[in-house]
Order: sequence, then structure tokens, then C-alpha cells
Amino acid sequence: MPSIENEFNGITNNPRDVRFRTLQRVAEAFGFELKRVRGSHHIYQRPGVPEPLNLQNVRGKAKPYQVRQLLALVAKYRLEIR
Repeated sequence: MPSIENEFNGITNNPRDVRFRTLQRVAEAFGFELKRVRGSHHIYQRPGVPEPLNLQNVRGKAKPYQVRQLLALVAKYRLEIR
């Protein structure tokens, strides 16, 4: 299995073809915790980040705009892999 750093680099380079489970692992590595699931919406939150992260599983893939949202939160709050 690739390391979290490799997976993060992979989604940074290509946010359009990301497996949902990979995005979950990366979000959790940055400290996001799954707070609830409602239908296909997985809502993550992280202490120190006031914005929730909403991820959806669409036939095993993550939506590209949600991948970009995670990348934007990582950059905006200067998050590091825990």
C-alpha cells in the first residue's frame, strides 16, 4: 500500500481520478474525523478548522471538487500529516 505522503502527492497531481477510500485516508491523516454520514455525504471535521469537509462516494470515486476542497483546506490552514 502506498504511503499517505505518496497518496497525497497523487491526489495533488490528479484530483480527477481519486478513489473515495484514498481520499478518506488522506483526510484522516490530516486530522479530520468522521462526524456523521447522511446518505452518501460523509461529514468530516477537524479541531482548529471551522469549515466542515463533505465527501461523497460516487461508485467508489471521490468528486473532483471535493478533492480540491480538501487540498484548499490543507493549504489554507497549513495542515500537516499527523
